[in-house]
Amino acid sequence: MKRILALILVLAMTLASASAFAETLKLGSMSPLTGPYAADGNDIANGVRTAIEVVKAEGGIPGFDDITLSAQDTACDPRQAVAAANKLINEEVAAVIGAYCSSATLPASETLDEEDIIMLTPGSTNEKVTERGLKNIFRTCGRDDDQSKAALRFMKEYLKAKTIYLVDDKTAYSQGLADNVEKGCPAAGIKVLGHEHVNQGDKDFSAVLTKVKAAKPDVFYVSLQNSATGALLIIQAKRMGIDAVYLAQDAVYHPQLIKIAKKDANGMFLTFGYVDPNTPSYKQFIKFYEPKYGKPGAYSTYAYDSAMAYMAAVKKAGSTDLDKVRAALLSMEFKGASKSFKYKENGDSGSNYIIRKIENGKYVDFWNAQTGKKY
Repeated sequence: MKRILALILVLAMTLASASAFAETLKLGSMSPLTGPYAADGNDIANGVRTAIEVVKAEGGIPGFDDITLSAQDTACDPRQAVAAANKLINEEVAAVIGAYCSSATLPASETLDEEDIIMLTPGSTNEKVTERGLKNIFRTCGRDDDQSKAALRFMKEYLKAKTIYLVDDKTAYSQGLADNVEKGCPAAGIKVLGHEHVNQGDKDFSAVLTKVKAAKPDVFYVSLQNSATGALLIIQAKRMGIDAVYLAQDAVYHPQLIKIAKKDANGMFLTFGYVDPNTPSYKQFIKFYEPKYGKPGAYSTYAYDSAMAYMAAVKKAGSTDLDKVRAALLSMEFKGASKSFKYKENGDSGSNYIIRKIENGKYVDFWNAQTGKKY
């Protein structure tokens, strides 16, 4: 009996010792959780939460007794993003998934880089994000320059467009993308009739839309930072009678665009990364995501894949050390929910933009920007 009690005591002490040395893997996310961009921002946080749930269900990560998330609000504001980054640094997170707006990601990534904390962005598409030589930054979504090429090829080859009018909201992402489209127009044989800017938070777009209507463009290109503002602009444009092909980008792309604009959204085109809902990875993502958060938003899968990639790299590296995890991230091929990808040396994962169309209140795959053919 004494021997059995002694064995039980030794086992208890061993387990207690192991528990004492167990570590919690702390992850952070940065996205706009409040304000006009909150839909996309909460999609990102929920995508990370889903990844953590999936990894835990699969047995977790050796050496870590738990995985937690600290979700911080950037409001798509550069100063608030830096403040959020500093808060996550103080909380000693190992990595950050975010941010959404490129204008927030650019300064926040520099703050995190100083502390050797990896940042994986699921939604910042501005080219500069991965072109500053920072070893901590990875991008799971595509790039603006690639997205603009997809839009230009569609306008030239499928729409046979001759004229265009562009509108953006002056953010690093939206204006950068619109500028790329404008720069590519001459080579595509498309004349730019105008390029106007609106302000974030605007509700009345009549002054700009009056100019668009008077110009009578073949294509009305809408580059805004969020779908709610995009929906409002499109509703006003349709009611004003602007007769053009409406083409928008991946920030305007979101389920709430259709929810808000309703019939006014029908017929418009948008560029977005191709997502195959039939892959095992996507089905696993949906199985865990939908019961808690409903239909995924535009960046839910990119956030999920960013977090899944990081946790897989930690598992392979056996550490959260920046250099070891970075090496693991660069060496692995990921079959994600958003796409299959392999990070490049600069942190990019490649782009796979297609053209989607809104038909009868639903998004449908319409045109393949890689092959130049309809689906």
